[in-house]
Amino acid sequence: MDGDPGKGGGAPAGGPAAVSLDKVRRTAPELVSLYKAAGVSLAKRGVAGQRAAVYLVMDHSASMQGFYRDGTMQHLAEQALGLSANLDDDGVVPLVFFSSGVDLVAEIGLDNHRGRIDRLHRSLGWGGTRYVPAMRAVIDHYRESGAVDPAFVIFQTDGDPFDRRRTRRLLRASSSLPIFWQFVGFGSSSALGFLRGLDTLRRRVVDNAGYFGAGTDPRGVSDTDLYDRLMVEFPDWLVAARTAGILR
Repeated sequence: MDGDPGKGGGAPAGGPAAVSLDKVRRTAPELVSLYKAAGVSLAKRGVAGQRAAVYLVMDHSASMQGFYRDGTMQHLAEQALGLSANLDDDGVVPLVFFSSGVDLVAEIGLDNHRGRIDRLHRSLGWGGTRYVPAMRAVIDHYRESGAVDPAFVIFQTDGDPFDRRRTRRLLRASSSLPIFWQFVGFGSSSALGFLRGLDTLRRRVVDNAGYFGAGTDPRGVSDTDLYDRLMVEFPDWLVAARTAGILR
């Protein structure tokens, strides 16, 4: 992500998207509708013109196989790109595939998105579910990037992790960082109780996480609905993080 040290927390609300519509049309015409839908959701929440590095964390545990096979995960990555093109001017989303640990750190961009998730994940094994390694990978990547704008992390999973206590501890510790965690649950709500608890976790510097459940058919969630739900808590976090001195 390209950052302007003078901006810190990002451009004023109501400003232009990070990547122009003309560039999206030239580079990734299939993503124009996603780009526009994301822009509408940002404007509705008063954060159009905000700058942020968008990350996508993708569950690669064994129970996720069907979501990769039917294209759901490719579509999620394209939705993340549509959001990123509004928030981040490099047109690239860092990807973290995780299961019992971090399986792969890669990226997807406007210029290489077609079929990329299938190409990247097909050589990976299927494991269990631990959140902490993936969260640490995001934190490390963000710190090493030198970005001055915040990170918006779409953290997708279809089940509660084995490392619950460590996840709570790390979420609390990272609440002083310019990183917002937006957890997205796939599958049955009964398997995602832990995520709902993270959304309301106590003893944090600021509330640095949101959650919504996309259900057993995430592709059935419209792009507009997905972007609206991604943006429910992020604007409030921006305000709280600036007030707490986490963002300038």
